[in-house]
Amino acid sequence: MRPLAQIAMVMNLDKCIGCHTCSVTCKQTWTNRTGVEYAWFNNVETKPGVGYPRRYEDQEQWKGGWRLDRRGRLVLRSGGRVRRLLSLFANPDLPSLGDYYEPVTYDYDTLVSAPAGTDIPVARPRSALTGQPTAITWGANWEDGLGGAPEHAGGDPNLSGAWAERVRFAFEQTFMFHLPRLCEHCLNPACVSACPSGAMYKRAEDGVVLVDQDRCRGWRVCVSACPYKKVYVNHATGKAEKCTFCFPRLEAGQPTVCAETCVGRLRYLGVVLYDADRVGAAAATPDERDLLDAQRGVFLDPHDPDVLAAARASGIPEDWLDAARRSPVHALISTYRVALPLHPEYRTLPMVWYVPPLSPVLDAVDEAGGDADDPDHVFAAVTRLRIPLDYLASLFTAGDADVVAGTLMKLTALRSYMRERTLGGAGDGGDGGDGGGDGGGEAALKAAGLTPREAEDLHRLLAVAKYQDRYVVPAAHREDAAARTAPDARCPVGTGDGPDGGGSGGGPVLLGMPRARRRGPSGGAA
Repeated sequence: MRPLAQIAMVMNLDKCIGCHTCSVTCKQTWTNRTGVEYAWFNNVETKPGVGYPRRYEDQEQWKGGWRLDRRGRLVLRSGGRVRRLLSLFANPDLPSLGDYYEPVTYDYDTLVSAPAGTDIPVARPRSALTGQPTAITWGANWEDGLGGAPEHAGGDPNLSGAWAERVRFAFEQTFMFHLPRLCEHCLNPACVSACPSGAMYKRAEDGVVLVDQDRCRGWRVCVSACPYKKVYVNHATGKAEKCTFCFPRLEAGQPTVCAETCVGRLRYLGVVLYDADRVGAAAATPDERDLLDAQRGVFLDPHDPDVLAAARASGIPEDWLDAARRSPVHALISTYRVALPLHPEYRTLPMVWYVPPLSPVLDAVDEAGGDADDPDHVFAAVTRLRIPLDYLASLFTAGDADVVAGTLMKLTALRSYMRERTLGGAGDGGDGGDGGGDGGGEAALKAAGLTPREAEDLHRLLAVAKYQDRYVVPAAHREDAAARTAPDARCPVGTGDGPDGGGSGGGPVLLGMPRARRRGPSGGAA
């Protein structure tokens, strides 16, 4: 067992109102400058929709993430080292500006300098890249609020299979929810392994994936390798850039900008302990539907004395272990198991997870003529919600609708029980203990595998958690900074093509490899 600590995020999609405040504040902080006008490190997509960049989830086209070869070994979808070297100057798997969108500004001088007259002057759009007049034909969220859904959302890669034929985009029939996205800071990042110059790396102290601007040579292979398309190229500098997880704020014990400014208070930040020795085996799980459980198996219990002893031996500070025990992320992912990863089938083991959205359940019960106090009727209604289970499964569980149904049933049971508590029904347990009557809400809890006390705690976390409960971010230790930057310091990430981890950029990420052994595309030192 080799414990490492990772700062991770969970988002409760039930709370996202699609206001884009997180995107705007991230934009103003990190990409409000020349060269990255088109880049949104954080964006909010309306689902169903084709996303940003367009159809980024179609890995048959973009070749992002990992796959298993015939011998069951992890290999990059973008190909081995030779194929990537041959495509350095003509990469066919790279999204074009049209797939992102061409950023625009407006000819404001016309408004200021227009002579007096009866006609109202118009500020026409101009390309922020070329300065020439342009037409606005696409954007980072063209289907925002279903605005472009009838024309474009049918191209959503997740709308596949026989069930997708039932999805209609008429206003009265369709469904939607908002999906905020940022870099996943994966445990097994494909971008890091694909980088020919070794510029991409994963920090050992907190798991944040960053780009070394001095090493980056602008080969753009990382853009293709990232299945979430959250690596961008600054066209002014020619360097790769991406979400930094606001690491300067994390080092000061503060949450990310997107979390700090989130209007819906839907984001949670905390420390997760994981076993670095299990990462490769988990990512190589043969059945895609088992990847969720495999990744959960990588996480370690911060209350286990053996885990704590191993963590202390590996140098994890005591305040980080305390933060791991209080982590809301660990609670939602591993304790209550209501958070799910985005596209686990990419095999990168993402570390930004989501609590799936729950449609109005009682409406579905009433439409079916059921009894809202009968757990069987309520749980049966979960399978007939406005947002199809198959669609959520294609996003969060590699197509396993049963896992999504189980998660939504747990959330439904929680709502039912807390409704009875609030209204003083049969499930009123008084002080929030395990006592109380056995009303429909408490019966639903039992069926979902929750005790009343666990339901109280989960409700407090999801609904009314205070600032300090949502963001449990320990500050970095300055006394460790010199050791991390010393010439013989251990680099958090190395890559390899072969089973021994030698070579460059084709095999799974191997944590703890000395920096001097990171190798370039020709096999020499990077």
